[in-house]
Amino acid sequence: MSEVSAQGYGPDHDSPFGFGLHHVQIAIPAGSEDECRAFYVDVLGMVEIKKPPVLAARGGLWIRADALEIHLGVEQDFRPARKAHPGIRVHDLDALAERLTANGTEVTWDDNFPGHRRCYAFDNLGNRLEFLQRDGSRPEW
Repeated sequence: MSEVSAQGYGPDHDSPFGFGLHHVQIAIPAGSEDECRAFYVDVLGMVEIKKPPVLAARGGLWIRADALEIHLGVEQDFRPARKAHPGIRVHDLDALAERLTANGTEVTWDDNFPGHRRCYAFDNLGNRLEFLQRDGSRPEW
């Protein structure tokens, strides 16, 4: 059987550059930081991390939990990302979906990704987020 990536499908590939994801940036409008804290910190359970002073002057906020860091950056002509999205791995997708729903966030389930269970939700500003958990199967594509 072929080697399977930590992604759950296909092989891993080592490059000479050592790629790894440091953070994902999601756009927010100016002045929405408190509203974003209510969603990302209070609902998702992330923590806010201090931005360097030169970057803090631009507004926005940085949040982190486990191996995920998200930078919420102010965009003057803000429009929510309705299609583009981060794909966020979780260990307990059902518990997260329950928490989102209990806090008034609609969750949409999608079973079209073999080897994974996943759902989508929109943050407080309408940015799309994908949450996924491997289901233990190994898709043969």
